[in-house]
Amino acid sequence: MSAATERARFGDLLAAEWIKIRSLRSTPWVLALVTLTVLTSAAIAAYGDYRNYPHYNGRDQREHVWSLGDAFPAEGCLTLMLAAGSVGAIVVVSEYGSGLIRTTTVAVPARRAVLLAKAAVTALLWTGVGLVCALGSFAVSQGILAGRDAAVPLTDAGSLRAVAASTLLAPVCALIGFGLGVLVRHSATTMVGTAFTLLMLPVFFSSREPWVERIDHMMVQSAWQRLVTLYGWGPEAYGGATVAGAWTVFAVWPLVAVALALLVVRHRDV
Repeated sequence: MSAATERARFGDLLAAEWIKIRSLRSTPWVLALVTLTVLTSAAIAAYGDYRNYPHYNGRDQREHVWSLGDAFPAEGCLTLMLAAGSVGAIVVVSEYGSGLIRTTTVAVPARRAVLLAKAAVTALLWTGVGLVCALGSFAVSQGILAGRDAAVPLTDAGSLRAVAASTLLAPVCALIGFGLGVLVRHSATTMVGTAFTLLMLPVFFSSREPWVERIDHMMVQSAWQRLVTLYGWGPEAYGGATVAGAWTVFAVWPLVAVALALLVVRHRDV
């Protein structure tokens, strides 16, 4: 088979997977609800500081180091992580649950190609959602804080890093859920496992013990917090966590999840 035919076939797989994920009736509702929740949480956080601004001391008013944090509050982050991970898992487990995976396998015996197409479509979809949420929450929060002359510009290095991290948080979590879906293949177990991995696992490593902190730095949620929190602070302010290390965590988790999925998919019955 020629290279052109191979590329065309993978393009067909991408189109087919996009049709599948778009045809899920829950998808647009979930995306809309997640976006609304993220933007609302940013607006509430910013309005809280806007209202309390007159009561802050002079230094807090001048430096307003909390402004960037208002754009990316934990409530919106956790909602985005849970939704992205869950939808990423549903992309896989819905086919196993309905039996559609057998039809897919008969039509396209190259299981790894199908899996890569699913992963690519999932990542692209949630990158788009993450970008809308990140830019939207930043614009809403800084628009509110501008009324107190406490907004930070998007062109600031810390702002750009925070927007980029919040954008990529969505596809990272979606691919983790995707990988767990391939490994587990059962809806309820996969959902619980995804929620536990993304949201609960970091809680177990919240101690100030050095070895525990090092494990905590490997969690996606902790890496995101390092990337969006106060810019200009050194690693000592974060228990030794570095920006480069946080970006590495963002890269390793989804790569490992997809790699494990590709490894097991050829050796399992459907």
